[in-house]
Amino acid sequence: MKRPVRPGRGVTVGPSQRQLRAGELTRHALVDILREEDFPDEDLKGVSITLTEVKMSPDLRHALCFVEPLGGEQAHIVVKALNRHAKFLRGRLGRSIEMKFTPDLKFVHDDTFDAAERMNRLFDDPKVARDLAAPSDDES
Repeated sequence: MKRPVRPGRGVTVGPSQRQLRAGELTRHALVDILREEDFPDEDLKGVSITLTEVKMSPDLRHALCFVEPLGGEQAHIVVKALNRHAKFLRGRLGRSIEMKFTPDLKFVHDDTFDAAERMNRLFDDPKVARDLAAPSDDES
């Protein structure tokens, strides 16, 4: 029987298929819970939340949930409110999914939308557009 090859130093290994499947299962269940649940918290009333990704720990006991409120406004307030309700959401999640352990939930703001917006602003800059349009030294 062959032993699995262990990565050397400096080599990063991505999540396993098991982690990816469990993350997607958790994400879909949390989306349903957030859509159906009416929170008494003023910080969550009337806020549409996009749950973009759930990253699971290798032992599947911890889930890092990336969220973005619609429009990106007051993201830090929404994230704090979700973390206040994490135990409640974990309890609801345990009744929605079939896993050996229900993961502990931690919510963080997904800043990929902000990064994409920053990149779009850079590409719209006339100086950057000029540099992108100029022929490179390799072509001449």
